[in-house]
Amino acid sequence: MTDPDAESFVETVREENRTALSRLGSSKSLYAATGGEIDAGPVLRATADAEHAARETFEAWADDETHDGAREAFAATATEERGHYETVAERVDDHDPAAADLPALHGYLRDLDDTVERLGALVGRTLASERSKDQVIGYFVGDADPETAGLFREFEADLDDQRERATDLLDAVCEDEGDWERAREAATGAIEAAYGEYVETLEGMGANPKPVC
Repeated sequence: MTDPDAESFVETVREENRTALSRLGSSKSLYAATGGEIDAGPVLRATADAEHAARETFEAWADDETHDGAREAFAATATEERGHYETVAERVDDHDPAAADLPALHGYLRDLDDTVERLGALVGRTLASERSKDQVIGYFVGDADPETAGLFREFEADLDDQRERATDLLDAVCEDEGDWERAREAATGAIEAAYGEYVETLEGMGANPKPVC
């Protein structure tokens, strides 16, 4: 990546992962997330599971992060994800986050302990998550539930803020092109973890993860 900066970093990650991000933003993502039960209850339950996992990931990062700015950014993200979870969980009967499997994306994130890699992976996570949020928004628009669709639009706006915090910090902590490369690899790793689980889930359900032309 030549003369890397925050803006070119995000665009490079998007371009290099265009196929995976496109498929994560397809209608099949809801099918995979809900185990084929595309109805309001399963959609909300799957979303609550994901928001809870995100809350725990970023709380853990904030607890052991040594860089002051990154620690503050991770804590802010954890607070946002806590709010998301609590908002969605209110709409789910007796939600038990302990009953959910850890998403592969968050398994990947939790293995990272380097500041540069965490910030890069956070960017990747926002890019993957906004694709799934688009599908949830679309579902509730189609279900004639504009209030719930509006809530998820607010969640999606928080993803923009999270990405901006991460890229601002990358500008500050990346000392050379090697650091930007490590961040890029971590961002791609986050997207690949989400996409790999998407493919595995759909194939396990007998569905083709690729779009039908």
